[in-house]
Amino acid sequence: MAAIPGERVLVTGACGGLGSVVVEELLRHGYEVTGIDKTVKSGMPVRVIAGNLTSASDVAYAMRGCAAVIHLGAYPSPYGRPDDEVFGNNTGATFAVLQAASLLGVKRAAIASSVSAYGNAWAPEPFPPLYLPIDEAQPMLNHDAYGLSKEVDEITARMFVRREGMSVAALRFHWIVLPGMLSQSVAPRTTDPAGIRTMWGYVKVEDAARACRLAIETARDAPFGFEAFNIVADDTLALEETEILVRRIAPDVEIRHPLPGFTSGYDNSKAKRLLGWHPGASWRDDLD
Repeated sequence: MAAIPGERVLVTGACGGLGSVVVEELLRHGYEVTGIDKTVKSGMPVRVIAGNLTSASDVAYAMRGCAAVIHLGAYPSPYGRPDDEVFGNNTGATFAVLQAASLLGVKRAAIASSVSAYGNAWAPEPFPPLYLPIDEAQPMLNHDAYGLSKEVDEITARMFVRREGMSVAALRFHWIVLPGMLSQSVAPRTTDPAGIRTMWGYVKVEDAARACRLAIETARDAPFGFEAFNIVADDTLALEETEILVRRIAPDVEIRHPLPGFTSGYDNSKAKRLLGWHPGASWRDDLD
């Protein structure tokens, strides 16, 4: 898979931590790129338009001439803002982006979903997964505005797929690790029993960016309607083996397939099979 010469992609949230890396990933692979963000930062290598992502007209203006859209602009957690603002912003932006794509005849989209959509991550009272490893069929049992917004985003995407014949990939990212984050975050994440909420998972930002590119390329070469994908590293951040941790903290969780060593509690095989996506080096390799 590769870019078609002159093919342009719109990236929403282009100035954010993931968005800026996605822009670089697309440029390296021969795409032309336009960005849209609520606040434009200087030094971006592409044109970024300041716009309201909950406005279909703002997004459509930026999307003109694009063959695909990668939608990343959203509040990243339920904290720091009222629940209604988190939910309204995230769901409103996803609807506006896909509505703009619909109006312009853009048939390919990748949207930033989250493993938080399963409901465990931000629930007021921690609860473990229903089974392990967590695949895309695990029910969504949300107790918070952010996780619910991602669940609704995916329902919205399914509607546009039915109505417009689009291909939309919902990329269920885990905690996206930017450069320099791991040295400060590994120790507390490996000792906190509440880590069972998200199975001590992560994904490196460059791996997340590659998943975005592969999603729109796969949709071009083999249209797939709506599909959700776990975009999670193959291993955990834990310093203790996965099954040992699970058996100690949540002994009643069903383990459907073995999780040897530090294997992730998330099944990412669907992304590997359908998108050709594979995470890069483990954080352990980086330390070595």
